[in-house]
Amino acid sequence: QVQLVESGGGLVQPGGSLRLSCAASGIIFSIYNMAWYRQAPGKQRELVAHIHSSGTTTYAYSVKGRFTISRDNAKNTVYLQMNSLKPEDTAVYFCNAYQNLNSYWGQGTQVTVSS
Repeated sequence: QVQLVESGGGLVQPGGSLRLSCAASGIIFSIYNMAWYRQAPGKQRELVAHIHSSGTTTYAYSVKGRFTISRDNAKNTVYLQMNSLKPEDTAVYFCNAYQNLNSYWGQGTQVTVSS
């Protein structure tokens, strides 16, 4: 079956960095578009970054210039490098794989930015 497993979350001070990973199995990873979403307490889930199967990337305005999404098709893994983290980046971060009508989600990883 399809599995998306996120890792790399944790507690970091403002201005710090984290790299999230999402390892996929059960899909032909290279043809799937991949995305990172986040959900803060009491808020709706929001798109953070997206990478097309072609490698084209897009970012939410709030993270542009600070976050970088990338993928390694040989490892079936998508990454989110997060730099200059702010307290408002605190959320559960979810990995999403989608292609045509198929969409799969990971279980999420907590990122907390606090001093």
